[in-house]
Amino acid sequence: MAGNSYGKIFRITTFGESHGNALGVVIDGCPSRLQFDFDLMQAELNRRKPGQSEIVSQRKEDENFEILSGLFEGKTTGAPLTIIIRNTDQRTEDYDNLKNIFRPSHADYTYEKKYGIRDYRGGGRQSARETVSRVMAGAVAKMILNQENISIQAFVSQVHDIKTVKNYTELDLSIAEKNAVRCPDEKIAEQMIELIQNVKNEGDSVGGVVTCVCKNVPVGLGEPVFDKLHAELGKAILSINACKGFEIGSGFKSVEMTGSQHNDKFEIDSKNSNIQTATNFSGGVQGGISNGMDIFFNAAFKPPSTIKLKQLSVSDSEQVIEYIPEGRHDPCVVSRAVPIVEAMTAIVLVDFYLLNKMYK
Repeated sequence: MAGNSYGKIFRITTFGESHGNALGVVIDGCPSRLQFDFDLMQAELNRRKPGQSEIVSQRKEDENFEILSGLFEGKTTGAPLTIIIRNTDQRTEDYDNLKNIFRPSHADYTYEKKYGIRDYRGGGRQSARETVSRVMAGAVAKMILNQENISIQAFVSQVHDIKTVKNYTELDLSIAEKNAVRCPDEKIAEQMIELIQNVKNEGDSVGGVVTCVCKNVPVGLGEPVFDKLHAELGKAILSINACKGFEIGSGFKSVEMTGSQHNDKFEIDSKNSNIQTATNFSGGVQGGISNGMDIFFNAAFKPPSTIKLKQLSVSDSEQVIEYIPEGRHDPCVVSRAVPIVEAMTAIVLVDFYLLNKMYK
């Protein structure tokens, strides 16, 4: 199986399955002498873990991480940094009735046709539990970016048909973590939570949108042709389970504007004499390269495919089957997707940041 690694300089390789012994990540290219922030790592893992509220999966994992290599006296050595989390709350029996069924909108069918074998227990390698490895890598990337005062803040801006109409600049993003759905618009957050709870009680699921904002990103990250910054962000974010859409800056709304409306006019910042733009329809990236303005984008996540309703499907013996899935699942993934989006964003930014240092 290919495609388990990502990045050029800061290169990560994830491994493990949903119901295996452990999941983990090997980070190659992490700079040496980086002070490892154990509290930051655990905090990021706690944000992603299941069972943290009534509107997410009730699987209970403490997410205690272990560092196997690449650390000495609290600092990275420059050697491959290997971090794992051991699974402790698998309920494999919940999936016994699914081992011969191709679940609708899951990767069961394509996986088995491609590899001739699949781990049906919780989805195996295709499970969203794999993203715990990304969050660990993203936490290390954040440790590096924090040294440069580069911040990444994601939040939920839409659940199903309920969304905030406020621009991120009008919101206090620091309060996003104060509610279960991670939406900084408090009145809208209450409506979102109520909707998710109702959908959960009905046995169904809904999707949503995660918005991500990156501040203090320096000018010059990204390359002008195939390795455009926004193209790499798009690839990284779309690699997250259930993500079906990505748009940066004005995105699809730009087609409704004229060039004179959409162009970001350059001006001089009166506070520091730096060049900036009066508007930011570009989303902080022009010609594939960061321009120093806020980078912001939206990521759309589909409704989770596993629902507690009777469905028709086909077995691996090509028989039509009626079934109701068991197990513990998210009725909406966006609240837990927030730290994953931040993690993948951090991995992309730190990779380009380290690449730029090679040029100097």
